[in-house]
Amino acid sequence: MHSFIKNLFTIIILIVSYPLLSQETEPLVSLDAKNLTKTQIIELIEKKSNYKFYFIDKWLDTTPMTFSLENANIKKVLYTLFDSSKINYYILDKYKIILTNGNLIKKPPTYVQSNAASQNQSSIPILVDSDLNGESTYLKIGKEQEVKQASYKLSGIIRNDKNGEPIEGVTIVEREKNIYTTSNKNGYYAIELPFGKNTLESSFVGFEIEQKNLILYGNGKLNFSINPKSEELEEVVINANKSRNIRQTIAGISQIKAQEIKNIPLVLGERDILKVAATLPAIKSTGEGSEGVNVRGGKVDQNLFLLDDGVIYNPTHFLGLFSAINPFTTNDLKIYTGNIPSEYGGRLSSVFDISTKDASNKEFKGEASIGPVTGNINLEIPIIKDKSGLNLGVRSTYSDWVLGLIDNKDFEKSSVSFHDIVGKYSHKFNDKNTLTLTGYYSHDKYQIASDTINTYGNTMFSLNWKHQFNEKHHGNLILSNSSYGFDIDYKNENTTNGFFLNYKINETNLKLKLKYDYSKSHKFTYGLESKLYNISPGNIVPNGDNSEVIPLTIRDERALENGLFISDEINVSPKLNFNLGLRFNQYLALGPSTQREYEANRPKNQSTLVNSTDYGNNEVFQTYNGLSYRLATRYELSESLSLKASFNKSFQYIHRLNNNTTATPVDTWRLSDTNIKPQEGSQISLGLFKNFNDDQYEMSLEGYYKKYKNLLDYKVGATLLLNDQVETQVIQGNGKSYGIEFLLKKNSGRLNGWLGYSYSRSLIQLNSIFSEERVNNGEFFPTNYDKPHDVNVVLNYKFTKRYSFSTNFTYQSGRPITYPTGRFTIRDVEYLTYSNRNQFRIPDYYRLDIGINIEGNHKIKKFAHSFWNISIYNVLGRNNPYSVFFQTSDSGNVEAYQSSIFSRPIPTITYNFKF
Repeated sequence: MHSFIKNLFTIIILIVSYPLLSQETEPLVSLDAKNLTKTQIIELIEKKSNYKFYFIDKWLDTTPMTFSLENANIKKVLYTLFDSSKINYYILDKYKIILTNGNLIKKPPTYVQSNAASQNQSSIPILVDSDLNGESTYLKIGKEQEVKQASYKLSGIIRNDKNGEPIEGVTIVEREKNIYTTSNKNGYYAIELPFGKNTLESSFVGFEIEQKNLILYGNGKLNFSINPKSEELEEVVINANKSRNIRQTIAGISQIKAQEIKNIPLVLGERDILKVAATLPAIKSTGEGSEGVNVRGGKVDQNLFLLDDGVIYNPTHFLGLFSAINPFTTNDLKIYTGNIPSEYGGRLSSVFDISTKDASNKEFKGEASIGPVTGNINLEIPIIKDKSGLNLGVRSTYSDWVLGLIDNKDFEKSSVSFHDIVGKYSHKFNDKNTLTLTGYYSHDKYQIASDTINTYGNTMFSLNWKHQFNEKHHGNLILSNSSYGFDIDYKNENTTNGFFLNYKINETNLKLKLKYDYSKSHKFTYGLESKLYNISPGNIVPNGDNSEVIPLTIRDERALENGLFISDEINVSPKLNFNLGLRFNQYLALGPSTQREYEANRPKNQSTLVNSTDYGNNEVFQTYNGLSYRLATRYELSESLSLKASFNKSFQYIHRLNNNTTATPVDTWRLSDTNIKPQEGSQISLGLFKNFNDDQYEMSLEGYYKKYKNLLDYKVGATLLLNDQVETQVIQGNGKSYGIEFLLKKNSGRLNGWLGYSYSRSLIQLNSIFSEERVNNGEFFPTNYDKPHDVNVVLNYKFTKRYSFSTNFTYQSGRPITYPTGRFTIRDVEYLTYSNRNQFRIPDYYRLDIGINIEGNHKIKKFAHSFWNISIYNVLGRNNPYSVFFQTSDSGNVEAYQSSIFSRPIPTITYNFKF
């Protein structure tokens, strides 16, 4: 018995002490690695110990590592070395370490003995670069784990293989599993895929399909570099991403690629991305020669134009005939007309988000055109290969001869010219940090039938730092400054009223925007924004020795607008999605300022002024707060049919002063204060979206209803320019607009293009107990831009890859106008009586344009690829009225006159080439 207990005690001691004995005999490694590659660290381990590694060199990246370990066991060393990579390891025979490229070894592999190995009486593993399952054609993503998840996240950047630019809107799809995603404006995509084998395919119009077979072991990255198709005539497509109109949650989004508009015949052969936008059902132009657009019944000032996140106040040249955005430097235009995302604030109707192309950082290239009105050149200049490049575009005009085509003798001695410059520098520091700097300058000068010289222009710069924190979290820090101003120079030695007048508005904006892909079901966008306004309402001084004009300066206006925003893209199921957004707005009106107080319940005029209060520099004299909200939902009835609905509320703190029927370059802007309240708007919309014939055809039908508060209008005979008491000249009232929009597009084939139709109404109500502030008896009446019917047809037919025919047809209802309806005489002086405001309409507008497009040959090895456009604008010679006005003739009769911009066909020929 004593012997048994003694033996048992000995066995227990051996069992308990065995791990300790093993630990004592296990070799320990001390390392001090400073900026060494993995290969160099492995060599260091082999030198300091008896361990021997077996691997293939190309599996290990060359990123330098720095760490220090003291007396660590080999497993801790290997964990530190390979934790952030996809390398797995297996320890064989205590000192042999087998590395694998992502695979997990669960049992010792089979060995193949080399001659040296047999002579040394040891087995040496011979490794080959293939998957353990024999799938040598499959990419291995991630590191295989003992415990597998059902799915993993794959992300990456999609770039143009030709120039390295990121591409937005590319669809990445796993067709067998019906899983898909799209890339954002930075080319970034993220997709959840099941463990194991997957086949991904990229799809984007104008680019070749890229297919990748992969085995997904864990979370990982996979970049796509897709090749443009050979040079050929682009199809005329508004939204190049198939099925996106069905799948995206928010309705009322349109995307136009600059490269896809060159076949559309436009005025004087000039490519114009904003004119193409005006052919969409939601967007209307007041007419030829007018600045700005009206979106879903909103005012011109309710649209936010952004160029690389910097505001452009006047996006037109040549009195509204051309866009001020250079088409050669532009990448694309994204238009929000329905539910505006919460990251955008300050406007009620729409956002025109224009992005400039990133320059190639690989090779020098360019594009140029010579037309009847403008010359244009765009250069892409690599600065540091594979890291940075400069995109530079310059456009100028020689357009005075065009005024001779206008059906008005007063224009014969007139002149018009403009130019603009765009520059964008992009620098990629690494995969996580990119910096872009964009600068823009435009200048217009015109003299119309007088001694008055008018100039106006924009200046803008924006700085954008893009940073990726991790696979799920990335953001942008944006600083921008924008200015717009105009000068009026009138000088005539024969008069005493010569003057020089100037006006300027400036804003500086700082914005932090972050995106966080929390899960497959929730994707957050959040951030904050602060904007400082500074307006110089006007300054007038005498011009000329004989001038008797009294100098006058209107005090500057300043305000600070802050915003805090968050939105969540909620994927309830593959069929049901929501987009919820909130934006808290704070508006602070700042001094120095003089604010006037008027008698309560009395109209605002000089006789009712009771008090004036002066405020010091940066003193807050008025605060407005508001909570904007956005709600959008999409229900996918089938793979090709979806129903979308949205509701949103917005605030706008800046107003455009204009008492003409169309916006002009000399319109001024006014900030909200104690007497002028911010505009408010809310919109509800419902839409049905359908694709046909494998997405070759797209159809949408949307209806909307909008309500407004505090719309700014004017009293009869109002004086708005150089008036320091503007509040006595304007009226604020309610508004409403509603409509239905139909769009049918054909995306591919020989014949492509779109048909758009909208029926819409835009009404305003100016009601008050005081007659001088009441219009049309206080009832709703049409706005100046109310045009119920709007039809646009844009088509392009390819005869061959080099020859195509394009046409563009536009029809619009005539806009409202106020007519004189009678006259009477008092003491031999004749007076006119007028109808209710906007009771009548000018004649309807319609126009047909045609164009022939000729590509050069498609040889790859040639200095330049050329493109000719021969077009005729207004081929029917329709004398479309720009305005109708009334004058008293020499005989004393009141006569009506109709003014037109282009009343005859305008043929043009433009030559473009890329090199």
